Amino acid sequence: MNQKNAIVTGAYGAIGQAIAEGIAAQRFRVTLAGRDRASLEKTQNLLRKRSFNPDIFIEVVDLSSRQEISDFSKRWGNPLSLLVNNAATAPRQRTENGEGVEMQWAVNVLGYVRMIRCFEPFMEDNTGARIVNVASYWAGGLDMRDPEFKTRRYDNDVAYRQAKQANRMLSAAFAGRLQSRGITVNSCHPGDVNSKLSNSFGFGGSESPAQGAATPLYLALTEEVKGITGKYFEHLRQERCQFSLDPQAVEELYQLCNAYGL
Repeated sequence: MNQKNAIVTGAYGAIGQAIAEGIAAQRFRVTLAGRDRASLEKTQNLLRKRSFNPDIFIEVVDLSSRQEISDFSKRWGNPLSLLVNNAATAPRQRTENGEGVEMQWAVNVLGYVRMIRCFEPFMEDNTGARIVNVASYWAGGLDMRDPEFKTRRYDNDVAYRQAKQANRMLSAAFAGRLQSRGITVNSCHPGDVNSKLSNSFGFGGSESPAQGAATPLYLALTEEVKGITGKYFEHLRQERCQFSLDPQAVEELYQLCNAYGL
């Protein structure tokens, strides 16, 4: 059997590491993508030992940066079977990336969009290729008139909730566009894990990283969801996503994100 390639973003966070470990255990060639080289290397070494899989590699990339994601894709030369968009940030104060975009919108939304747009060419003609967008049940309040909190008072919880709503809607938008190419796109809630991200909201979490990774891995690896696309999952089950039921709003969001450019 030919080895399959996978990319996991945000792979050194609690959930991301558990997702990457589960994929590595299935003998994928796994690339861990994130901005912190030391954390990537630590995770790489740990997962090689735990999974007994030497084919775990790292890519240092700032997932808030349009240019760095583009450069990453230009370095990539392999067919891609699986992309897991998991990277997320939630600074307590409003901050901007080097391109002047509010950081949560840049990483949690545009980062997902740009990874899909830049890497979907490597997934074409790759039977059963999948994209998994780690979103959340903690979603809502998307304001497409002010997604970067330029006029609203910034609140990291509000910014995170709107980003997760956007992830779910954009999964539906991309699913419709990529289905004819044999690529499925689904989103999910990963679970309530005590992580750096949850701590940024002042919360802990009751679930282990392995429990948090269960639904993303279900979408990434199982035959049960083969061919299913544009759906939202929680706790290994497909759930109704109210945010994706308005095709006009989904398209408006997709075009809003496109306006930021690749």
